[in-house]
Amino acid sequence: MRVPLTALVVGCVLGWPLVVQAGEGARGSNPSFEIGERLTFEVSWLSITAATAVLEVAGMEGRNDRTLAKLVGTAQSRPILTRFFPVDNRVESEVDLDTLAPEHMTFRRREGKKKEDIEYVFHQKDGTVTTVRGGLTELLPIPTGTQDIISCLYYTRARLPLKPGASLTMNVYHDKKNRPVEVRVEDVETIGSRWGDRETARLLVIMPFHGYL
Repeated sequence: MRVPLTALVVGCVLGWPLVVQAGEGARGSNPSFEIGERLTFEVSWLSITAATAVLEVAGMEGRNDRTLAKLVGTAQSRPILTRFFPVDNRVESEVDLDTLAPEHMTFRRREGKKKEDIEYVFHQKDGTVTTVRGGLTELLPIPTGTQDIISCLYYTRARLPLKPGASLTMNVYHDKKNRPVEVRVEDVETIGSRWGDRETARLLVIMPFHGYL
């Protein structure tokens, strides 16, 4: 079974949100992150560093009396993987800081020979999403408050209490599917690092999987 590198990146960073404590420079009622925040990850596969993933808050703007944050996630394969399966993906999501729900997402997907551009426009109040993919535009149903593949990380960070046993459920829309996801805090501990002691959480992510084993 081949797992898309995008899924590997998302799987790796789902454990990140509660480890990092951002400053309070963000505008809006959810100051959980600030402009300029940038996190870089190395994605390993079979003990090989296969890709570099970056998550950043690229900017914020006011629109119709609301404040939106622009979230950007990129994944690029390292040379050792690029020779066989080049990856150069970029996801951009505009999120309402009051609700932490996405309004617009674009996905520039470049994986091997696969090249496509995907766009989602979320109509949260109406419970629908407009999907533009492969020249086809569709209007599909979603639960109100649905997240996309990058906004879900920041939503978890802001909403999940940092205590053992706490849990959070959300709907993540991707590839024409609504995917129920539960994130559960298994334990909280203080670990030492180059930046000093940090309180961290061990998370369990539970999501349905449909495919071949």
